[in-house]
Amino acid sequence: MTTNSNTTTNLESAISTGLLITDNDLNDLIKIQGDLVRKLKAEKAPSEQITEAINKLVSLKKELSDHQAINGEEQTTGGEKLLKTPRGTRDYHPGQMKIREQVFQIITDCFKRHGAETIDTPVIELTSLLTEKYGEDSKLIYELKDQGGAEQLALRYDLTVPFARYIAENRIATMKRYHIGKVYRRDNPKMTRGRYREFYQCDFDIAGDFDLMVPDAECIKIVVEILDKLDLGQYKIYINHRKLLDAIFAVCGVPDSHFRPISSSVDKLDKTPWHVVRNEMINEKGLSPEVADKIWSYVQMHGNADLIDKLRTDVQLMTQKSAREALDGLEILFRYLTLYGVMDKITFDLKLARGLDYYTGVIFEAVLTKYQYDPQLGDDQVAVGSVAGGGRYDELVHKIDPRQRRVPCIGASIGVERIFAIKEHQMTESKIQTKTIETEVYVASAQKNLIEERMKLCSYLWANDFKAEMALKRNPKMLDQLQYCEKNQIELCVIIGSGELEAGIVKIRDVGTREEFEIPRAQLVEQLRVYLTKVRQRIQESSSKTNNN
Repeated sequence: MTTNSNTTTNLESAISTGLLITDNDLNDLIKIQGDLVRKLKAEKAPSEQITEAINKLVSLKKELSDHQAINGEEQTTGGEKLLKTPRGTRDYHPGQMKIREQVFQIITDCFKRHGAETIDTPVIELTSLLTEKYGEDSKLIYELKDQGGAEQLALRYDLTVPFARYIAENRIATMKRYHIGKVYRRDNPKMTRGRYREFYQCDFDIAGDFDLMVPDAECIKIVVEILDKLDLGQYKIYINHRKLLDAIFAVCGVPDSHFRPISSSVDKLDKTPWHVVRNEMINEKGLSPEVADKIWSYVQMHGNADLIDKLRTDVQLMTQKSAREALDGLEILFRYLTLYGVMDKITFDLKLARGLDYYTGVIFEAVLTKYQYDPQLGDDQVAVGSVAGGGRYDELVHKIDPRQRRVPCIGASIGVERIFAIKEHQMTESKIQTKTIETEVYVASAQKNLIEERMKLCSYLWANDFKAEMALKRNPKMLDQLQYCEKNQIELCVIIGSGELEAGIVKIRDVGTREEFEIPRAQLVEQLRVYLTKVRQRIQESSSKTNNN
C-alpha cells in the first residue's frame, strides 16, 4: 500500500504542477483509486469518505477521457462521436460574454486613460522568434505542422514577444500601447483555476528610454486602478527585481549558467512547498544542499520598503553591483508608488521570480487574497494564481532586432480569464440575473395584422438611436411578447393596437413595475428617454441595496 500511496502522490503532483503525463499514468491512478473505493466500501467507511473517493475516481476518469481527446483519440458515446470543445478551451454563453464585455471595457478604458494606443499582431509567428524566449516554458509553445512551406510557424505564446518584434520591425523608438488578443499554450489546463490552452491576454506596455522607474510605477498604478474598478475583493501586489534575485544567486554560489533555471524553480514557491522546490534544485538542477538552503534564507524574506534597509546591511550581498542598483531602483519605485497612493497594496517579496527568461529588472504580480489557491483543498475550489503581472524587459528588442537596437520596455498583463472565472463565481453567488441583450424598448401589438405598423415603429426608434426589437412573427400572442420582455429584462414595452393608431397615441409599459402610460405618438421619443432614465435609476438603486446586503 505504501508503494501505491507514493505513486499516487507523485502522479497527482505531476498533474497539479502542470506536467504532461501519459495515459498509462492516469490509468494507474484510476486503478489505485478504484481499489481504494472498493476497500472503503468493504470496510463500511463513513459515507462522506466514500463519496469523496468516488468523486475523485470520476474526476480521474474524466481527466483520462480529456487526455485521450488531446492526443487525437476519438471518443464515442452510444456509437456516436462526442461533441465537445478541445480540452483547455471553452464556449462562452451570452451571460458569460456579458461579463467578458464589461471586464474588457473597464480594462480598455483604463489603458486609454493613460494615453495608450492599440495594435494587433498575427496569432501565428515564426517559430524562431518564439523559441529561447520563455525559459522552461518554451516546451509549451504550440508549433504548427509543416505544410510544405519554407516558414516554420507557431501560435503566439504571449503578446510581449510579438510586441518586441513589432517594435524592431517598424524601427519604433518610443510607444505606449495596449493589445488585447488570444494566446496559446500547450499546458495541462485546470479550468477551475483559470488555466487554459487558448485564452485572452490584455497587455499594456511602455517602450522607450525614459527616467528610472517612472514607467514602472505607472504600469503598477494601472494594475491597481483596474483591480479596484473590477471590485474583486482584497488583493496584494508582490514586487521584486531580477537583478536583485541574480545577485542573491551569485552570493549563494549558483553558477551564472544556472541563474534562469534556478529562477524558474524559485518561481514555483507560491504554489509548491519549499521541500519540493529544494529537491528540484538539488536533484534536477545540480545545486548542492548548502547552496539551496542559502537561497531559501533569502527568498523567504518579504515586507515593505523597510526591507531595502535590511538588505543593505548584508555585507556579502552589497558586494554585488547588481544588488546595489536594484535596491536603489526599488527605493525610487516605492517612493513613486507612495505618491500614487498605492503603496498599501504593495509587498516586497524576494521569492517572486516570474519564470520567463526575458525579464531584466522590476517584476510584479497581483494576487487576490480571497481566491489564492490552497493545494490541500484540491481542484474543486474557486481559486486562481496571479490575476495580473509583468515586469521590465530591456534586452528583448535588442535580441530580436537585426540592427541590434536597444529599446527598453516595461509591461503589465491582466489575467482576464482568471478574472472572468472569479466574476462568474461572484454572479452565481449573488444570484443576480445578467441582462444579456441590449434591447431597451420592445415594440408589441395587442391585435392581429399589425406587423407592418410594428415594423414602421421599430424603424422610427432605430433612426432615433433606441435599441429596439419586436417579435418576428406576424401575429404574436400578447402574453408571449410581455414574457419575452420580462425574461430579457427589457426596460420598456411600447404597445400599439387599432385604437391607439386611430387616436394617435401609444401605450408605454414599465416592464419592471408593469405600470402602463398613454402618451401622444408625437412625443414618443422624448417620453421614452424620460421613462428610460427613471427605470435605470430605479434599477441602479435596487442593485446598490442588493450589493450592500
